[in-house]
Amino acid sequence: MSDRDEARPGAPAPAGGPRAPMRFTAVLRTPARAAEPLFAQAPRAWQRMLPYVVVGVFVVSLLPTTITVLTNEYGAGGGWAGALGVTQTVPLLLAVTRPLPAWMLVLAADTIGSVVLIADEVAGHAWPWTPMSIVGYLLLVICLGLRESVRTLIGVWLVTGAVGVVLGFFEPAGVTTTSALLFVLGGAFLAVTGALRGLGDAQQRIAEQESISEAERARRTLLEERARIARELHDVVAHHMSVITVQADSAPYRLPGMPEPVQEEFAAIAASARESLGEMRRLLTVLRSDRANGGDGGGGAAPGGAGELAPQPGIGRIQQLVEATVRAGQPVELSLAAGAAQAASPAVDLSAYRIVQEALANVVRHAPGAETRVSVTHDAAEVLVLVVNGPAARDAARALESSGTGHGLVGMQERVRLTGGTLDTGPLPDGGFRVAARLPLDHPTEDAS
Repeated sequence: MSDRDEARPGAPAPAGGPRAPMRFTAVLRTPARAAEPLFAQAPRAWQRMLPYVVVGVFVVSLLPTTITVLTNEYGAGGGWAGALGVTQTVPLLLAVTRPLPAWMLVLAADTIGSVVLIADEVAGHAWPWTPMSIVGYLLLVICLGLRESVRTLIGVWLVTGAVGVVLGFFEPAGVTTTSALLFVLGGAFLAVTGALRGLGDAQQRIAEQESISEAERARRTLLEERARIARELHDVVAHHMSVITVQADSAPYRLPGMPEPVQEEFAAIAASARESLGEMRRLLTVLRSDRANGGDGGGGAAPGGAGELAPQPGIGRIQQLVEATVRAGQPVELSLAAGAAQAASPAVDLSAYRIVQEALANVVRHAPGAETRVSVTHDAAEVLVLVVNGPAARDAARALESSGTGHGLVGMQERVRLTGGTLDTGPLPDGGFRVAARLPLDHPTEDAS
């Protein structure tokens, strides 16, 4: 027996399993607020700090390198080299939280730097974009791709290409043109990072939809189980109402000489009982028509079939249920107290049977071959139903018993709640499972609702 009936289908897979890429892309989800840092929704602290560390390392590395290269290779003056180095690299620190403003500042600084370098010794060197500016720019477009919308990314890419084309009209002689290189690399980086971010967004939406679907599934399961219980209780209550009707109608014949007012009272009782039966039948028709339209409450019988018309089982039939389970290959030991069926009310009688039925079905489903003990005892106050199983004897589970409701612990909880009892379920240290239900024999009618 296991509580796996209640497990969510979307439970995380083990580390390194097929859900590992999903968890990675979930880190790349679009931040909820404009100034929220990249990876702000990552589950671990080091993942949230990673963008700051990466950008900081790039800035610390690029700033002195840019100044040195501009001074030594491009012949820029110390003042211009320092100013360009700062304006081309320091704005990268904004890329973690505000990549679009950072891109505007860096593009403007790179463009000004290209214009300034026209007057210097740039022949034989990369122009208009220096190698350092290309590295910083690519880091920037990665942050943009993980943050901005597709329309914004396309705009950034086109503006980058347009600035390169305009600068191409002022290209000095003998330089190595890098406009096309940055245009192609920038587009590739934007496409890849934008696709990763989009995948993360899709995974977030799927997770949200799965959460909603799981809540709806749990609610539907609960409603179906309640409808099934209502159908079964109809059969129990209808029997007693029919007895009341017959007794009230036959009272004048069984008790001759009854005064006229008493006969009228019995006639009113019979009429009320018949009216109640009619209302119950109409209600049952609605419940069963819903089931016939596809809302099977888990009873296991065909809609409108003989299974719905058969008498409801009780404690007296647990012996047959256990024998059928044993014949299917499941070792089950039964301890059934004498007189339990007679002491229980119809609702408790039916609930006890269904709890044992569902417990055995779950044992077969989740712990095939496990040693199982079923005990049904009673005293003056309650009926105690206990089903305990050990760990599964085989690795592969086979569906040896299929008559359960299919709703696991939900159905048990609803039936125990109906009778005003208590349910205690949980795993055992040896790998088995235990189900213990206490069903009171004397439960007020109004509590059953």
